[in-house]
Amino acid sequence: MTETLQRATARTWVGLAVLVLPMLLIAIDGVVLIFALADIAEDLQPTGVQQLWILDIYSLMLAGLLITMSSLGDRFGRRKILLVGAVVFAAASVFGAVSTEPWMLIASRALLGVAGAMIMPGTLSLIRNMFLDRGQRRTAMAVWSASGALGAAAGPIVGGWIIEIFTWHAIFLMNIPVMVLLLVLAPILVPESKNPNPGGIDVPSILLSLSGMIAFVYGVKTFAEGKEPVAALVTFFAGLTLLVVFVVRQLRMPVPMINVRLFRVRAFTGAVVTDLLSVFALVGAMFAMTQFLQLVAGLSVIQSALWMLPQAAMSACAGFIAAALVKRFPTSIIVAIGGLITAGGFAMLLTLDPGTPPWFIAISLCLVGLGAGVAMTLTNDLIMSSVRPEESGQAAAISETAYELGTAFGTAILGSVLLGFYRAGLADTAPSGLPGGILDSAKETLAAALLHARELTADLGAALYTAATDSFTSALSWTGGIAALILLAVAMFAAVMLRGVSAQEDLADVEH
Repeated sequence: MTETLQRATARTWVGLAVLVLPMLLIAIDGVVLIFALADIAEDLQPTGVQQLWILDIYSLMLAGLLITMSSLGDRFGRRKILLVGAVVFAAASVFGAVSTEPWMLIASRALLGVAGAMIMPGTLSLIRNMFLDRGQRRTAMAVWSASGALGAAAGPIVGGWIIEIFTWHAIFLMNIPVMVLLLVLAPILVPESKNPNPGGIDVPSILLSLSGMIAFVYGVKTFAEGKEPVAALVTFFAGLTLLVVFVVRQLRMPVPMINVRLFRVRAFTGAVVTDLLSVFALVGAMFAMTQFLQLVAGLSVIQSALWMLPQAAMSACAGFIAAALVKRFPTSIIVAIGGLITAGGFAMLLTLDPGTPPWFIAISLCLVGLGAGVAMTLTNDLIMSSVRPEESGQAAAISETAYELGTAFGTAILGSVLLGFYRAGLADTAPSGLPGGILDSAKETLAAALLHARELTADLGAALYTAATDSFTSALSWTGGIAALILLAVAMFAAVMLRGVSAQEDLADVEH
């Protein structure tokens, strides 16, 4: 019997639901802390540097350990590493909930990042092994993608509700029941899988990937903040150098920790780069759209989140639409059209003004969610179909690493572009006669400008408010236009790189 005839059973689909649980929670966890930061700052009194580490250490540890943890899963068992990750995640959540000092919260966030690195690639690689039929696996990927979209959208609502009813400690406690459920159900419903020939544990490769990724991502984040540009550049290039050495080492090893030769497969490279650039544009522009809803449109956190729910629903549906369309149309065309739809959503921002109603943003986000959901469901499917089941951990690590890099670069680069346009606009339109230091402070963030506007006299405050909101809206329009151009380029790139790719056969079978 060929691999494609081994179809999933009802038990397998229930197992998928178990794997979706931690992904849903991690997606919520990735955004919920932002809304608790004000309460945490009041309670624990962290310094500015400590606040940055509370926010950033999670993503740094996650990005740095994805490759290592997926390699350990290939060797010792992906389900086993997933369950260890669940234990660590639950323990770190308890530690976070009882934190009484900033260093304790930083440590708990670091442990959550370690646990996330165990869980995220594990879920993707286990799906590859559970769903051997390409069509069923594509549907499973749609479910997996939908969980991430719904989790990210639910984060602000869940976070706002929990903080309003309870305290910031409760956002950590909500993780524990989900992880307990995973620990109980996964051994029953999710089959174990590993690479039968994983090779030895290469400590230098582990150290190179860990230190290289952390330094690289930290350099990008620090440079975006603009406070220590020289140190940021040094860290960035040090990380890049370590990663180059890591790649060279993998090419020379008979059994590498990560098979970088996968990038010789045109479809694999096309799918990974498409994902990275798509996430780059999405994260950078959508962060600014959230600020527009809260600071310019004047909505609360929960109101803003509710206006973003249609986008999450559209993203969740988009994967299933993609799975149906790919049966009739070429993958390259569908991914390219997805990119064009996403670009159209961002292009709508070119018409923004401070009085633009929230429903306009909601429509823009729906187009973004539809296009990105269609495209990224298929690219994830292509990435995981490029390897045999026993090598799925490596493909999952590369896919998740591309996502983390896209997130880091999108936040840093497009965030810097937005800030640059905002500062230039405010410098030109700010009212004269502002007290010393007010303008410089207002240029740092829109929130700071609006705070100063409330403290000034009525006329001067109103003038600063108008100048700041106009400048931010203009900056968002330009950032949305840039994101649209990037996604147009991504659509053309995907149409070329994915041309001729089969939607029915696994690429691993074709290549090998």
